[in-house]
Amino acid sequence: MAEAPKANAVVAQSGGPTAVINASLVGVIEEANKHPEIENIYGGLYAVAGIVRDEFIDLTNLSADKLESVAASPSSALGTSRDKPDSEYCAKIIEVFKKRNIRYFFYIGGNDSANTAHMLNTVADEANFDIRAFHIPKTVDNDLLVTDHCPGYGTAAKFEACALMGDDLDNRALPGVKIDVIMGRDAGFLTAATALGKQRDDDGPHLVYVPERPVSIDKFVGDVDGVLTKLGRCVVTVSEGLRDVDGIRWAKKLAEQAETDAHGNIQLSGTGSLADFLAGQVKTKLTANRVRADTFGYLQRSFPGLQSGVDVDEARRCGQEAVKLAMEHDNGSVAIRRIGNGADYAVELFRTELSSVAEKTKPMPDEFINAEGNGITEAFIEYAMPLVGELPKTEYLGNYPRV
Repeated sequence: MAEAPKANAVVAQSGGPTAVINASLVGVIEEANKHPEIENIYGGLYAVAGIVRDEFIDLTNLSADKLESVAASPSSALGTSRDKPDSEYCAKIIEVFKKRNIRYFFYIGGNDSANTAHMLNTVADEANFDIRAFHIPKTVDNDLLVTDHCPGYGTAAKFEACALMGDDLDNRALPGVKIDVIMGRDAGFLTAATALGKQRDDDGPHLVYVPERPVSIDKFVGDVDGVLTKLGRCVVTVSEGLRDVDGIRWAKKLAEQAETDAHGNIQLSGTGSLADFLAGQVKTKLTANRVRADTFGYLQRSFPGLQSGVDVDEARRCGQEAVKLAMEHDNGSVAIRRIGNGADYAVELFRTELSSVAEKTKPMPDEFINAEGNGITEAFIEYAMPLVGELPKTEYLGNYPRV
């Protein structure tokens, strides 16, 4: 590999924000400042949408206190976008890079962001302009290939666990059916995390539905009826990407005019249609005192003050690792390998090819989902708990013996 060039670097954040994406940003900044090959570190505002417009800020001399505040802040400090560049778009970015002598590109995001880095690196090679393009993993969906898990997931999973602990206690106080729709287009990792806070045998969520296991409405209503008969109440969590037995998403069936983003993804979160539909089915077909439904929107990915210690540390390390790898390699994506679990939980970071991550998604493994397709297994608990960290303890007095 050729010697690392002496030039400027840019870091940007793409796609949906998370609660720890700024820790990865800080990791890039602090590591870049250690390498004389990198003269200035620029922040690309609003991802490639701002970079192509030549919109940058200087991140080289931020104070240590400022960096720590940024690392602890949710959402994307540089702004973000969902633009999907083509070759012509990338060629315009390369012209901006040439103008500013930018030869290092660090892009924090999901599988589409890995594809953007891959495309930009290819276009730069075709133009005989040597850049070092690195993808830094980020997604609350936890669905990137190669890596054991994704920065952003642990904190979002902690939010889901805490939210359902509270929702279940609320449902105990005023029994009925409660349905919560959780982010997760193709992978159920985030919805599965709603079960991590269960402390008592009858704690909810009592039913958990993920996109990997299609479910008919008859089965859904029947499952709810079974829990109601047993407990007199039922808390349910459902992935937004839940599919019917024909493989088509329920949300898509319900959307008369589905809103899509630049990547062709149907807008699922925030519409409330799936939650309302499921609640309506329960109200119509079952006898329940109270039936309520919520759609968890953007709060679950950027809630402040709830960072998982493991998550924020690993996010920062991933940013640092990308810069270290850029000193030796032309391009790549940072990935996490688990080398210990439970009390001995530990990880190591490594480089993988951009093409191995770009535009691909990873479903939940079968062993994480119960045989009935309406709950998660102990294997998932063992996988996810180290990423979330300690959860609050709760108590309920209503089930104490009567006097």
